[in-house]
Amino acid sequence: MNTVGDRVLVIEDDTDIALGVRTVLGRNGFAVITAGEGREGLRAFHSERPDIVVLDVGLPEMDGWTVLERIREMSEVPVLMLTSHGHESDKVRGLRAGADDYVTKPFGNAEFVARVQALLRRAAGPDQQVPDVYDDGSVRVNFVAHEVSVAGAAVELTAIEYRLLAVLIRHRGEVFSPSKLLQLVWQDPYGVGPERVKYSVMRLRRKLGATAVAGSPIEAVRGFGYRYR
Repeated sequence: MNTVGDRVLVIEDDTDIALGVRTVLGRNGFAVITAGEGREGLRAFHSERPDIVVLDVGLPEMDGWTVLERIREMSEVPVLMLTSHGHESDKVRGLRAGADDYVTKPFGNAEFVARVQALLRRAAGPDQQVPDVYDDGSVRVNFVAHEVSVAGAAVELTAIEYRLLAVLIRHRGEVFSPSKLLQLVWQDPYGVGPERVKYSVMRLRRKLGATAVAGSPIEAVRGFGYRYR
């Protein structure tokens, strides 16, 4: 759940969509600030200091890509992009430019709120409260003892494989790009070894007992990265 009063800046030129977003977020305890175009949004970003930004790609005059670039020059605040196209190239461009997630219009209210809450949890960092043990009935991880078992049988993981699994499980449902996983798991901030992610995921899937990709709890999201189902 979000902290009551978390501040969301919504930069969206479609008044109907902006009103809908403001209404659904307000009902879920968020404080919402809206802006109808890019420059107004940047001014609001400076003055309001939001906890998260919801940013439309297709803004008039100054488009969403430019606004995202300006925000990233100043801050690492979470940014959720809105796109009406659903084109994979647009989504990849946004994620590579520093966006944290995206939603394609039209979108469901429940999914939208869940994505905002997930980004805020991720931004809270390691100080947030997480359970000591994760158990989904098949995979069990004891985060205190660094022990992993599948169907009751102990599984030996390398340090990299364990960190990879821990990151994905702690952020279940969230998509991590290979470059982001390189930062979090390998401490490789420049993302110089993306192939390492692919092969580590393959080995980890095998150790978790998946006989086929479709049966693995670690899902590849084409064009974006990986997530734990």
